Amino acid sequence: MIARDQIVAARDRIDPYVRRTPVMELDGAALGLPHPVTLKLELQQHTGSFKPRGAFNNLLSRDVPEAGVVAASGGNHGAAVGYACAKLGVPARIYVPSIAGEAKISLVRGTGATLEVIDGHYGMAAAAAKEWGAHCGAMSIHPFDAPETLAGQGTLGAELEQQAPDLDILLVAVGGGGLIGGIASWFDGSIRIVAVEPENAATLATALRDGPEAEIQPSGVAANSLGAPKIGRLAYDIARRLKIESLTVTDEEITAAQRLLWSSARVLAEPGGATALAALTSGRFVVPEGARVGVVVCGGNIDPSPL
Repeated sequence: MIARDQIVAARDRIDPYVRRTPVMELDGAALGLPHPVTLKLELQQHTGSFKPRGAFNNLLSRDVPEAGVVAASGGNHGAAVGYACAKLGVPARIYVPSIAGEAKISLVRGTGATLEVIDGHYGMAAAAAKEWGAHCGAMSIHPFDAPETLAGQGTLGAELEQQAPDLDILLVAVGGGGLIGGIASWFDGSIRIVAVEPENAATLATALRDGPEAEIQPSGVAANSLGAPKIGRLAYDIARRLKIESLTVTDEEITAAQRLLWSSARVLAEPGGATALAALTSGRFVVPEGARVGVVVCGGNIDPSPL
């Protein structure tokens, strides 16, 4: 587990650099649901996702070498690391796979970091980043499987507890597991945390069934944000300890949730950002009567033209 005092220290450390993102209380009728939903709008964080929390905590809690940092990313983590490095005056080299898409590649490029686009998927970008770091001595910032990353992402949980203290259930999308690992560590069983994954990129569900080293070939509409090849070991251990359940949703259910977010609340989420909500709007997760439910809308880096 990541201890709560680690998350408190991360919150104090990164507070000058990140936004306190808002919550929205949405009438269930707007989503075709019999109950209201509390949305944590983390897509309004700097660079459009929750990732700056972990990026800043890494940079501010570790000794950064003269060579700077290197990171591999499906797009959101790379943009966050590039943004944080620009704010702190640290050289950054970011590797992203070509499936990240032009919107996210442009976002990373706009931070001023040195950008390398690798043909293929996230695993190929991660291998290239590892090789570069070994060559030049740059510090690697892992997108989801490092204590500093999870502690940073856990600050979202601490923030949400203040904003919506009556929540009973929180739905969180999962890729590599850094976000859910940090949030679950903060709540430590005090509320029910539900993992939601795309059917074509279900790292946690696969690991809970086949073991922590099980790998997948991620694909589908959310692969450029939730497309890790396997769950992080820290998140896996936390999920096992807290008995976190994992639900999967289809690409069609994810895109339907995107459209509902836009039509009902004018919230423009990327597929990964709408994945947790899709568990509710598809009926795959039914909220017990009287329970208060929240959803983390974790990212909004998408070309708006399809919607």
